[in-house]
Amino acid sequence: MSDWPSEHERPRRPAPAPVTFHNAAYVTLPGADWLASADPCPQSAHDRWAARPDAPSTLPCGTVFDVINAPAVFGRRMADRLWSAGPGSGPVATHRGRILLFAEPGTARRLPALLGWEEWSGSVPPLLCHGTGDAVTIPPLYPHRPPQPDGPHHSGGTDAPAPSRWLVAPEVRHPWLPGPGTLLWACIRAARTPAGAAPQAGEAPGLAAPATPDRGPVKLATPAVTPFRRR
Repeated sequence: MSDWPSEHERPRRPAPAPVTFHNAAYVTLPGADWLASADPCPQSAHDRWAARPDAPSTLPCGTVFDVINAPAVFGRRMADRLWSAGPGSGPVATHRGRILLFAEPGTARRLPALLGWEEWSGSVPPLLCHGTGDAVTIPPLYPHRPPQPDGPHHSGGTDAPAPSRWLVAPEVRHPWLPGPGTLLWACIRAARTPAGAAPQAGEAPGLAAPATPDRGPVKLATPAVTPFRRR
């Protein structure tokens, strides 16, 4: 049975303020503890990050979190709608031009099945759903700022992949993560909204925002002052 939220489960919300994400969000120590708990040896993960806080790393999915991997534009629209008309999101990252939405374990298995029942699923681009047995590359905990182009003779190509970075970085030891029903709502909401349109609460009749979980959404992370270190 689908856990798709009906429009009668909660009253519609007033239109919120425009959604903004930090251009650079850094992982806090509690957030790093949460990420490391996905590794079979959490201390090894901490050691790698302490030695190279500006390097991406790989973590397994399926126990602490699943990851829904979406094309950049569509994934950003999903995140925008989660924050503008829904309960917010868990951690969100961008890696190699795609959006990584961290979700409850089990979401990778259930979301494709739920999408298959929806008439608007044909408008949803193919999603990569990473769950048990998969691993994902996460952005650096403390990303290195690339050097600025050296004047008009700089030859940096525009085809280079976008750098990995956090849009909503982990900042607590037990972050709230959206489940398959919430991400289904975000997928259909993004698919039914014309590209370039500003997300508004109630923009698509019949798609009420999913109920806000008891623990509330993850807040946007505040940039750290110093590089990540753990003793």
